[in-house]
Amino acid sequence: MAIPKTPNPADLKAIFGLEPEAAITYLKSKGYAITWNWHEMRDEAHDQAFTVAKAMRLDLLSDIRGAVETALQEGQTLQQFIKELQPTLESQGWWGQQVIVDSQGVGELVQLGSPRRLKTIYQTNLQSAYMAGRKASMEESSDTHPYWRYVAILDGKTRPSHRALSGTVYRHDDPVWSAIYPPNGFNCRCRVTALSESAVKRRGLTIVSSQGQVSSETVETGVDKRTGEIRTAQVTLVRTTDAAGKPITFRTDPGFNHAPGTGLADMLKRKQASAA
Repeated sequence: MAIPKTPNPADLKAIFGLEPEAAITYLKSKGYAITWNWHEMRDEAHDQAFTVAKAMRLDLLSDIRGAVETALQEGQTLQQFIKELQPTLESQGWWGQQVIVDSQGVGELVQLGSPRRLKTIYQTNLQSAYMAGRKASMEESSDTHPYWRYVAILDGKTRPSHRALSGTVYRHDDPVWSAIYPPNGFNCRCRVTALSESAVKRRGLTIVSSQGQVSSETVETGVDKRTGEIRTAQVTLVRTTDAAGKPITFRTDPGFNHAPGTGLADMLKRKQASAA
């Protein structure tokens, strides 16, 4: 199946195979966080709070989040999402390049709203929400489908290390999933499928363990223009081999060193119980 460069909700649903209910629950469960840049909130913190860098007012952040939830619920394409949200952001003065003063009283010329930024907001939030919902569904069926297989879209845009990890099967409770459950970076289109023991045997797949194959390192992510401070982030590395048997290291991108939706399965169970 050919996957467009920017999947819309229908494409994501086709790829990940679930209804949006769990994904919507994931989005709605979040609080809000005001941040100056994306480096200030990374990894599992995104499960607790919705943020957009330099959206420094709660009403503005609420409008953006509301648009993301609508896009998910109504299956809006990227073009529809931009068409609906851009006038709101323009009316709030959050569009184009502007000099913004941060909480320390320091002014900086920054890029606020733009079609490119809205694309990133749309794609990253919708994909993370769908993957969180997918993970919760897989956790519920882990007694019958205890093996999880990493699957990459294999085309010219696929990262080499993601391609190398594609097809690798770990148990659902292997600790590696706490770091490498997709998405593993901006525009990552990888997913995970659940397999029963009989399916693993029928396909002749090998179950591997991440023990001794996983490490982490701290990488530089840029320089704070205001302070000169070098920003860093932790990423996870997994040793594997490519199709030719050559050693290669899979690594998460900075800011994606976690599995989206941790605790979502329990949240959905409580929601179902209260509705019963």
